[in-house]
Amino acid sequence: MRRTTGILLITFFLSIKAASQSGFYDLNTIQVIEITFTQPNWDYMLDTAKAGSEGYIMAAKVKINGTEFSNVGVKYKGNSSYNPTRVKNPFHIELDTYIDQDYQGYTDIKLSNSYRDPSFLREVLSYKIARDYMHAPESNFANVYVNNQLIGLYSNSESVGKKFVKARFGSKSNTFIKCSPVRGAGPGNLNIPNLVYLGTDSSLYYNRYELESDYGWSDLVDLCDTLNNHSTEIEKIINVNEVLWMLAFDNLLVNLDSYIGPFAQNYYLYKDDHNRFRPVVWDLNESFGTFSETGTGNLSSTNSRIQMTHLLHINDNNWPLVKKLLAIPVYKRMYLAHMRTILSEHFISNNYSADALVLQNLIKSSVNADPNKFYSYTNFLSNLTNDVNVGNGTAPGLTNLMNGRKTWLGSLTDFTAVQPVVSVITVSNSHPSVGTDVNITARVTSSEAAGVFLAYRNDVNSPFERIQMNDDGLHGDGGSNDGVYGSTITISSGKTQYYIYAENNQVGVFSPKRAEMEFYEIITKPPENKDLVINEFLASNVVTITDQNGEYDDWIELYNNSGGVISLNNFYLSDSYSDLYKWKFPDNITILPGNYLIIWADDSISQTGLHTNFKLSASGEQIVLTNGSTGIMDSFSFGLQTPDISMQRCPDGSGDFVSAIPTFNIPNCIAITDDYKINPVELNIYPNPFSSRLSVSLFDETIKSIRIVNVMGETIFQKNGYNTNLLELQPERLPKGFYMIIINNSVTRKIIKE
Repeated sequence: MRRTTGILLITFFLSIKAASQSGFYDLNTIQVIEITFTQPNWDYMLDTAKAGSEGYIMAAKVKINGTEFSNVGVKYKGNSSYNPTRVKNPFHIELDTYIDQDYQGYTDIKLSNSYRDPSFLREVLSYKIARDYMHAPESNFANVYVNNQLIGLYSNSESVGKKFVKARFGSKSNTFIKCSPVRGAGPGNLNIPNLVYLGTDSSLYYNRYELESDYGWSDLVDLCDTLNNHSTEIEKIINVNEVLWMLAFDNLLVNLDSYIGPFAQNYYLYKDDHNRFRPVVWDLNESFGTFSETGTGNLSSTNSRIQMTHLLHINDNNWPLVKKLLAIPVYKRMYLAHMRTILSEHFISNNYSADALVLQNLIKSSVNADPNKFYSYTNFLSNLTNDVNVGNGTAPGLTNLMNGRKTWLGSLTDFTAVQPVVSVITVSNSHPSVGTDVNITARVTSSEAAGVFLAYRNDVNSPFERIQMNDDGLHGDGGSNDGVYGSTITISSGKTQYYIYAENNQVGVFSPKRAEMEFYEIITKPPENKDLVINEFLASNVVTITDQNGEYDDWIELYNNSGGVISLNNFYLSDSYSDLYKWKFPDNITILPGNYLIIWADDSISQTGLHTNFKLSASGEQIVLTNGSTGIMDSFSFGLQTPDISMQRCPDGSGDFVSAIPTFNIPNCIAITDDYKINPVELNIYPNPFSSRLSVSLFDETIKSIRIVNVMGETIFQKNGYNTNLLELQPERLPKGFYMIIINNSVTRKIIKE
């Protein structure tokens, strides 16, 4: 997320849907995946399963970056990239086939073998570009071993499954369609998933699509009917803007093993809770021109791929997503705007070639060590720039193809036409209250009469509503015909997201240019009297307290200030003001009056209980509590944190935040703030941390009583009747953790049991 600067006259947020680049899909690291089969004929079993039911074969264990999982489902996947005579076939690993287990929240691992890609870069680089503009899988590289033998370097791409659509679209139980032929694509299979309307009988669609949900054939039929026969209504049933991004991406990168190719395949459709299908690209291993067939011809040379028309299939009935959408002038102009954005940001700028070189350097040694690669190491090095023969065709050099393509496209009228310029965006109230009206204006410069539109939404997963902006002096836009356009919207939730689209007779432009993956935001001001507050948090939990799995995770404590029960339906927690809806509370969670609620901030949403999809940073960040209907309810920005010292309101619910010994799920302010004694006496405790023995000495007075308390306020050990200055304790049964020792009911110190 980032704030806007420059042309804006006020401060507001530019939000970016930035996919996580850490952990299992970190682009800077190569994953290590080790599969162990006890079956000596494991390859034959996988081949047999692939030829038959495509069921999983049980691996005794799979180790991912050193983390071991037992009894894991493994199978071969792929169409042309699979062959039973090959050693290096694509894998699908399913960690939870037999046991409920995951790696960093992921259960399905999809590994592609770089067949027909001497560069090894096509899939990973293409997904990296795609994620700037659409919801696309994470992807990086992995070295894969079977029974301690290196099989080779694979691309490791996130599975487009229910976890994926839940994270991106907010639900997972609606109609979900894999748009690839059931028996695989090929010249002999005419059952292509091109969204052509075949009639009302859903069985006519069975061989063209795979249903990933429990129902949905009638939804697919309805989509095809609307697209082909009522295309002016199509925006009600599919996210047109996302489709246009997908079509622009596929065309620009000459990705023909896709919807715009002969088999119109390799994409998913998920119907969100607002009854609109959302597209997701998939299987990009033949992007950058390796696939030559268009469905209406063969681009047999690299030059013909360079000069592939940007309006491919605009008049072809078998590609209705292209023909029907681009026949509507505003959609065609949006499509051209998207193509020009991708072209400018990645190819005219040469960012793509810089990214490709970084990735190539990362994997050089792994490619060289790959015993089963399909091409030589020399081919790998050269295919970044030069064409390489791949048997029955050519894999164009990435820069050879795209440098030529950007030059050729740049000569066409659709790419030389001057776009409108959107600048000086202003909002009349940057932090309004819910229910108030806000006026948004923008200066639009165009050589022709421009159509200017404001698109906005009040819920993170809802469709953007597009309304016209006017330059008539009647919409808060100043004078008439002065180039400033205005429109008014009513703020109905805590966060309003919006973007501006302007067009002339030839082409359009978005602001921000990556809309709807990027957008501007208006955030409402929080209430003055807070019923529900962030009461305490620990951002560096080393030995304080564990969750139900025995893990020392960071945690956040909420407190109900009110006199009634508070339901957390439609409440969210986040660690960033720029992404308020990062983690949603499950339904039916409530807090009683005067009670506390603990949430584990550990990025482990698959665990039982309340676990967020983010962690707290001990170096400092924000915690934000948001009601989806009314906006930010409470927030706090913090700096560098001390291990095992929390920040807590003192008193509960209303006081300022102070650093203190944690008071997990109990009243705050019962412990001193750090390792100082309440009374001016000399106290010595050693060793601290301790394992079995603990010595306590007082020099100014005698020890009469000792009490040890855990972070929940429970007394673990207590004894009175001492009369000594030096005492040795042996609390060996004390569990590992963080405690307070209280001497004579007045002197308190922190102790740690190792």
